[in-house]
Amino acid sequence: MQTKPFRIGTRGSPLALAQAHETRARLMAAHGLPEEMFEIVVLSTKGDRITDRALSEIGGKGLFTEEIEAQLFSGDLDFAVHSSKDMSTRLPEGLELAAFLPREDPRDAFVGRTAAKLPDLPYGATVGSASLRRQAQIRKLRPDINVVTFRGQVDTRLRKLAEGQADATLLAYAGLKRIGKQDVATQILETDMFLPAPAQGAICVEARIGDRRIGDLLAAINDRATSDAVTCERAFLAVLDGSCRTPIAGYALCEGGRLRFRGMILTPDGSRFHEAQSEGMATDAAELGEKAGHAVRETAGTSFFDGWR
Repeated sequence: MQTKPFRIGTRGSPLALAQAHETRARLMAAHGLPEEMFEIVVLSTKGDRITDRALSEIGGKGLFTEEIEAQLFSGDLDFAVHSSKDMSTRLPEGLELAAFLPREDPRDAFVGRTAAKLPDLPYGATVGSASLRRQAQIRKLRPDINVVTFRGQVDTRLRKLAEGQADATLLAYAGLKRIGKQDVATQILETDMFLPAPAQGAICVEARIGDRRIGDLLAAINDRATSDAVTCERAFLAVLDGSCRTPIAGYALCEGGRLRFRGMILTPDGSRFHEAQSEGMATDAAELGEKAGHAVRETAGTSFFDGWR
């Protein structure tokens, strides 16, 4: 019987802490355990410390997880809570995504200062975003727009916007909702217009493979529909060797045991893009994502990736 608290690893941003608290609350409810049985351990990651450059310039998604995963390996943490979209498609050997919480709204939120909607921005307006996916889709819809890099926590980006460094920015609507700032959104971008990042809006829990005690604990809060959708989206990403250097978007929806997926790959300037769709049983989530990834790769051709990866 567990006598000491389970140690939950997380980053220290308001969003990361909100996600860790939600995970703790779900575990407490599922197992009838008191709050003192869960200790939230805050760790600083390289991705948090370096905020003046795009992730593609300093090493990609792993920068948000390296320090946390090291403590998972050492046993100093029992499990860790992450934003699923921050996770590399290839995890360190010995670790797995053991559970997914029910997915929040996966859409992107437009936060406008000089216009309430993306199509209404004045010609040549400036939009701040650190995401190559968002940058590429913005340019696809509005080639006239000037895109500048915005990094940092939500409040930092909103402050930069208020200071006039840009006319608008884009943020994950799920993140805004989790920290109670959804009202700053002036437009919610529908997925048929603006595809989200693979796994956007989904919280995942990372743990050691083979740790049955932790696996049983986490199984009680795993949401199957979210797990299937994210599995499909990450499989699509993996086929395309997705990273922070590659503008890739994708979204899977699970309903009634079936899954529908749409994915896209773009050039950074948004001038060229290729899409693929797949549909089938949710139990075949990984295969459906891989199928779409191979279809996109085949239609795009190897030359599509030349010169900008």
